[in-house]
Amino acid sequence: MTASASMGLLPREFYRRDPREVAPGLLHQVLVAGPCSGLIVEVEAYCGSADPASHTFRGPTRRNATMFGPPGHLYVYFTYGMHWCANVVCGDEGEGVAVLLRALRPLAGVDEMWRRRPAARRERDLCAGPARLCQALDLDGGHDGDDLVTGEEGVGIVAGDVPAPVEVVRTTRVGISAATDEPWRWYVAGDPNVSRPRAPQPVGPSGRRGRP
Repeated sequence: MTASASMGLLPREFYRRDPREVAPGLLHQVLVAGPCSGLIVEVEAYCGSADPASHTFRGPTRRNATMFGPPGHLYVYFTYGMHWCANVVCGDEGEGVAVLLRALRPLAGVDEMWRRRPAARRERDLCAGPARLCQALDLDGGHDGDDLVTGEEGVGIVAGDVPAPVEVVRTTRVGISAATDEPWRWYVAGDPNVSRPRAPQPVGPSGRRGRP
C-alpha cells in the first residue's frame, strides 16, 4: 500500500459499530489490496448470535475466530470448496459481527485483475460478487486477520474521494437459506458492477418492500 493511501485509512472507530450501520457507510469507500483497488458498491451485514445466517451464530470456532476479534480486521473464509470471500469485522471484540464485501467498481490495477480473472468478459465482471472480488484482488486465507486500519499487510479501506451515492438500494441478502427476510444488503443504485441488482425483495428502512 502506498504512503498516500495509508494516510486515508478508515479509523478503528468507524468499524466499532453495528454492522447494519457500517455496511451502508462502506459504499463508495475504496478497498486497497496491493496494487489493486476498487470502489465498494455492494455489501451485506451479518449480525452474529442474532443472525442464523451468520458464521458466528453458534459461537466461536477455529474458522470464524477472526470475526470475534477486534473490529477493523479482514475475515476471509473459504466456501463451496473453491471460493474465498472477504468480510470486514465490526462491533466490539467478542461480538462476532461483520460486513461481507460483495462487489467493487475497479479503480487501480485493472490489468492485474484481468490477469487473475481471465474468464471475465467485461470489466464489470471482474469484481461483481464476493468470490470474484477476492480473486481479482488476490485475497485468500492468508489475508484472514489482516488489519484494515494499519494497512500493514497491504490491505486496507481508504476514504473514497467519490461523493456518497445519490441513491442506495436496500434489499434482503443473497445466497443464504436462513434469515432470508432480513433487509441487510445495500448497493449503489445503477452501478453496473453490482452482482445482483434485482434482488427479489427490495425493502425500505421499516422493512417494507420498496425503495428506501
